[in-house]
Amino acid sequence: MSYAMLLTPLLLAAVVAAIVAFRRDRRGWAALAIAAVVVMALTVVFDSLMIAADLFRFDDALLLGVRLGLAPIEDLGYALIALLLVAALWRLLPSRGRGVATSPSAEAADA
Repeated sequence: MSYAMLLTPLLLAAVVAAIVAFRRDRRGWAALAIAAVVVMALTVVFDSLMIAADLFRFDDALLLGVRLGLAPIEDLGYALIALLLVAALWRLLPSRGRGVATSPSAEAADA
Protein backbone atom coordinates (compact mmCIF):
# COMPACT_ATOMS: atom_id res chain seq x y z
CA MET A 1 0.00 0.00 0.00
CA SER A 2 1.44 3.39 -0.98
CA TYR A 3 1.67 6.33 1.38
CA ALA A 4 -0.92 8.22 -0.70
CA MET A 5 -3.41 5.36 -0.39
CA LEU A 6 -2.87 5.30 3.36
CA LEU A 7 -3.36 9.07 3.69
CA THR A 8 -6.41 9.49 1.43
CA PRO A 9 -9.16 8.19 3.78
CA LEU A 10 -7.59 9.96 6.76
CA LEU A 11 -7.33 13.24 4.86
CA LEU A 12 -10.94 12.95 3.68
CA ALA A 13 -12.12 12.36 7.25
CA ALA A 14 -10.13 15.37 8.47
CA VAL A 15 -11.58 17.58 5.71
CA VAL A 16 -15.12 16.48 6.58
CA ALA A 17 -14.49 17.21 10.26
CA ALA A 18 -13.19 20.69 9.38
CA ILE A 19 -16.17 21.38 7.13
CA VAL A 20 -18.56 20.42 9.92
CA ALA A 21 -16.67 22.54 12.45
CA PHE A 22 -16.18 25.64 10.29
CA ARG A 23 -19.19 25.47 7.95
CA ARG A 24 -20.29 29.10 8.41
CA ASP A 25 -17.20 30.76 9.80
CA ARG A 26 -15.23 32.68 7.17
CA ARG A 27 -12.76 34.00 9.72
CA GLY A 28 -12.20 30.46 10.96
CA TRP A 29 -11.43 29.28 7.43
CA ALA A 30 -9.04 32.19 6.93
CA ALA A 31 -7.24 31.38 10.18
CA LEU A 32 -7.10 27.71 9.22
CA ALA A 33 -5.61 28.60 5.82
CA ILE A 34 -2.92 30.77 7.41
CA ALA A 35 -2.12 28.03 9.91
CA ALA A 36 -1.94 25.48 7.07
CA VAL A 37 0.58 27.59 5.15
CA VAL A 38 2.76 28.00 8.24
CA VAL A 39 2.56 24.31 9.19
CA MET A 40 3.30 23.17 5.63
CA ALA A 41 6.32 25.48 5.36
CA LEU A 42 7.70 24.29 8.70
CA THR A 43 7.06 20.67 7.74
CA VAL A 44 9.00 21.05 4.49
CA VAL A 45 11.93 22.74 6.23
CA PHE A 46 12.25 20.42 9.21
CA ASP A 47 11.47 17.20 7.34
CA SER A 48 14.09 18.14 4.74
CA LEU A 49 16.62 18.69 7.53
CA MET A 50 15.75 15.34 9.15
CA ILE A 51 15.96 13.50 5.83
CA ALA A 52 19.31 15.19 5.08
CA ALA A 53 20.55 14.08 8.50
CA ASP A 54 19.41 10.54 7.57
CA LEU A 55 17.13 10.27 10.60
CA PHE A 56 14.53 8.48 8.49
CA ARG A 57 13.95 7.28 4.95
CA PHE A 58 11.02 6.61 2.67
CA ASP A 59 10.58 3.65 0.35
CA ASP A 60 10.76 5.27 -3.10
CA ALA A 61 8.52 2.57 -4.55
CA LEU A 62 5.67 3.75 -2.29
CA LEU A 63 6.02 7.48 -3.08
CA LEU A 64 4.35 9.52 -5.81
CA GLY A 65 7.73 11.05 -6.64
CA VAL A 66 6.92 14.73 -6.02
CA ARG A 67 9.21 16.34 -3.46
CA LEU A 68 9.35 19.74 -1.82
CA GLY A 69 12.92 20.16 -0.71
CA LEU A 70 13.84 16.65 0.36
CA ALA A 71 10.39 15.91 1.80
CA PRO A 72 7.98 13.83 -0.27
CA ILE A 73 4.59 15.45 -0.90
CA GLU A 74 2.89 12.66 1.04
CA ASP A 75 4.70 13.76 4.19
CA LEU A 76 2.72 17.01 4.15
CA GLY A 77 -0.47 14.99 4.44
CA TYR A 78 0.29 13.97 8.00
CA ALA A 79 0.75 17.58 9.08
CA LEU A 80 -2.41 18.68 7.27
CA ILE A 81 -4.46 15.88 8.85
CA ALA A 82 -3.21 16.84 12.31
CA LEU A 83 -3.97 20.53 11.73
CA LEU A 84 -7.50 19.92 10.42
CA LEU A 85 -8.41 17.42 13.15
CA VAL A 86 -7.05 19.50 16.01
CA ALA A 87 -8.83 22.64 14.74
CA ALA A 88 -12.10 20.75 14.22
CA LEU A 89 -11.95 19.11 17.65
CA TRP A 90 -11.10 22.45 19.28
CA ARG A 91 -14.19 23.95 17.70
CA LEU A 92 -16.57 21.02 18.20
CA LEU A 93 -15.75 19.89 21.74
CA PRO A 94 -17.38 21.92 24.49
CA SER A 95 -15.13 24.23 26.43
CA ARG A 96 -14.88 23.76 30.17
CA GLY A 97 -15.02 27.52 30.67
CA ARG A 98 -18.32 28.05 28.87
CA GLY A 99 -21.57 27.57 30.72
CA VAL A 100 -19.95 26.76 34.05
CA ALA A 101 -22.16 27.56 37.03
CA THR A 102 -20.99 30.36 39.26
CA SER A 103 -19.25 29.46 42.47
CA PRO A 104 -21.21 29.52 45.77
CA SER A 105 -19.17 32.50 47.01
CA ALA A 106 -20.12 34.52 43.91
CA GLU A 107 -23.79 33.67 44.43
CA ALA A 108 -23.57 34.75 48.08
CA ALA A 109 -22.01 38.07 47.08
CA ASP A 110 -24.88 38.70 44.63
CA ALA A 111 -27.51 38.11 47.35
